[in-house]
Amino acid sequence: MTTTAQRRGERLRSHLLTAPAPSLADAASHMLAVQSQEFWGGRWALASRTRGAPTLRQVDALFDDGTLVRAWTQRGTLHIVPARDFAWMLGVTGARQLQAGAPRYRELGLDAEAFARIERAVRAALRGGNALTRAEVFEVLSGIGIDPTGQRGVHAIGNLAMRGIICQGPVVARADGVSREQRFVLVEEHITDVHAPADPAAEMFSRYIDGHGPATVADFAWWSGLTLTASRAAAAAAVDRVDEVDDGVFQARTRPRRRAVPDVQALASFEEYYISYADRSIAGPVERFAAVGPGKNGMVRPILLAGGEIVGTWRQSTALGRHTEHPTVERLADVSEADVVAALDRYAAFVTG
Repeated sequence: MTTTAQRRGERLRSHLLTAPAPSLADAASHMLAVQSQEFWGGRWALASRTRGAPTLRQVDALFDDGTLVRAWTQRGTLHIVPARDFAWMLGVTGARQLQAGAPRYRELGLDAEAFARIERAVRAALRGGNALTRAEVFEVLSGIGIDPTGQRGVHAIGNLAMRGIICQGPVVARADGVSREQRFVLVEEHITDVHAPADPAAEMFSRYIDGHGPATVADFAWWSGLTLTASRAAAAAAVDRVDEVDDGVFQARTRPRRRAVPDVQALASFEEYYISYADRSIAGPVERFAAVGPGKNGMVRPILLAGGEIVGTWRQSTALGRHTEHPTVERLADVSEADVVAALDRYAAFVTG
């Protein structure tokens, strides 16, 4: 039986937090998906798992060249994923997400006929390599008599994305500030390199364990949004690709090599190391979790780790001109001021680079 400290160490390694990847693209492939409701957070999640000092502009370049996309890949939640993995992931999760969204679609008056009209109009607007902002897609909807207000536009876009028709690709540049928006593109035109695993559910489970293990089937069910029954089947299909290191606890068969990294790390909002488990207790004492979230507004705050344990939270505005201000820190345990400053300086170099 492994101890909490041992599991924490292996989880840090799986997350590339003590075994950073050689490139941003490698980090994205290893993690498969990083949560990204806050766009800056998903991009920092990849940079904080990569050797050297990647900048925000370098991450954005991977969206512009089609290496990465952002979409509602699981749990009805935005994630950054490698473009080549987008289609097969939706093959595993898409139907369940659409089923979960059906009651809200009915409330908004979005029936099959409305979605058919929306798809025709949006396809026509994006065809030929066109890329539109959310506001511009809303204009397309208004043009066919679909009022985008009251979340109708957001759900219309989400439905198209969960069906694999559109995704968010190129980043909208923002002078002297953190880019916060992307343009929507047609998947069939934008993504040309498509990975097609023989068993997508097994692929999803094994790659979740690669990037998040040690973890359980219940953890995978939470992260993927699949039922426990479907998750158990995925785990069984991946039996030759992962190791069961404790009763019901799985770990990657091949793990990345550890490297020297700072003990204290400043990680993103909705950080995978914390959010992507049914049982988050390995990340630290549960009494600290109220400060992290999810809060009443659904937000999960950026965290400070020391040796893989949550020791604080931090925040910084990405509003125009404020991204250079020093972050505000809330300590939840004793931690060196110098180490905290160094960790936040690494983030500052990323967001201003």
